[in-house]
Amino acid sequence: MYLEIITPEQTLYKGDVESVLFPGSHGDFQVLNNHAPIVSTLTKGKVKIIGKLLIEDSAKDKFKFNEKETVLDIESGTVEMNNNKVTLLVD
Repeated sequence: MYLEIITPEQTLYKGDVESVLFPGSHGDFQVLNNHAPIVSTLTKGKVKIIGKLLIEDSAKDKFKFNEKETVLDIESGTVEMNNNKVTLLVD
């Protein structure tokens, strides 16, 4: 699926990923390829992204990396998934 992460200052990432785990307002949830359409608000927490991400140098300081996942700490946000495209708007 295609993931786009956007902040008020810049687009942090655009590209393909395997799955994403979100800190939803009513609990954590994960989206995979072919997930049903969804729109949700997010709370402070960690967005965990599975897949090989090629992140531009200007955004690398926003992410934490380990061998299993890439993590982005957020204060709040909104996510929409439709037709295997995930749009993540975060603060």
